[in-house]
Amino acid sequence: MNKELLNDIPSLEYQAIAEIERASSLQDLEKVRLLYLGKKGIVRAYFNDLRNIDSAEEKRNLGEVINALRDKLDNLIRNKEDVLRAEEITSKLQNEAVDITLPVRPEKIGKIHPLSKVINEVKLIFAHMGFSAVDGPDIEDEFHVFDALNTPSYHPAREEQDTFYLKEKIDGKRMVLRTHTSSVQIRTMEKAKRFPIKIVAPGRVYRNDFDATHTPMFHQIEGLYVAENVNMGQLKFTIHNFLNKFFGEKGLKIRFRNSFFPFTEPSAEVDISYKGSKWIEVLGCGMVHPNVFKNVGIDHTKYNGFAFGIGIERLAMLKYQIPDLRSFYDNKISWLNHYGFSFSSLR
Repeated sequence: MNKELLNDIPSLEYQAIAEIERASSLQDLEKVRLLYLGKKGIVRAYFNDLRNIDSAEEKRNLGEVINALRDKLDNLIRNKEDVLRAEEITSKLQNEAVDITLPVRPEKIGKIHPLSKVINEVKLIFAHMGFSAVDGPDIEDEFHVFDALNTPSYHPAREEQDTFYLKEKIDGKRMVLRTHTSSVQIRTMEKAKRFPIKIVAPGRVYRNDFDATHTPMFHQIEGLYVAENVNMGQLKFTIHNFLNKFFGEKGLKIRFRNSFFPFTEPSAEVDISYKGSKWIEVLGCGMVHPNVFKNVGIDHTKYNGFAFGIGIERLAMLKYQIPDLRSFYDNKISWLNHYGFSFSSLR
């Protein structure tokens, strides 16, 4: 038995060394280690065969040979493992390296929505005329939306097919989504302790309508000026000044037409012809009705004033040649990239 082992060991050593050198990965090397040095490996089997040798001297000599083989293979495997680990780290570093010669990826910069741009423009123009911007709740009671504004109960605007009503009352009052920001004017006059009042009220408003020029939700900015001896001439000056600033004075034509609104008397609608277009209505205005002052507790014999309401979407469509109002709310990036504005435009 000892002669067979001695004859097998040189060829076994040669074969093991060759397989260690051929191992190209740590996984392959581990398979070689288990084959030769594992608990059920070939070298362990040789140690087990020593039990069958009777001569103590032969057992000792053969054990020394097998030990030497095991130590040699173990050292070769450890050295090969170090080499493979170094190669693995080098490969990983090369694959994960950042090529600093590549050009910087372009950054995607957002754009200002046309409605945001127009709201800022309008507020700034009126701020230069001394108007302060105020806001109020989107959900209002009928008093602030209709009653205080001298709107009778039979008025078409109070019908449910035109106005969004909430199912439940709040504090015993029927609630609606406001149809105009005139409700902010009412709240401002209710709280007024000194005059003049000079405000604009931008915000969302809601009406039950949907087509190329109407959406259920849109934006308005309404203005109010209350003081002593306010007249229609001051209103016309304010409107002319605003429209000329917003659209530019060149080629802009403005006209006032008699109209009717429950909350103003006299009332007018304002049309413009912009860049050779047909006459288009852009806003409504008038002198605040005495009944409105009565409803908010202001002495109409001492104070009077004017009010106006402007559709933000209408202004944006005219100035920036946007054909369909519904496109403002389609949330399409391609549309915003075309009609949007850079942040520097707000400066």
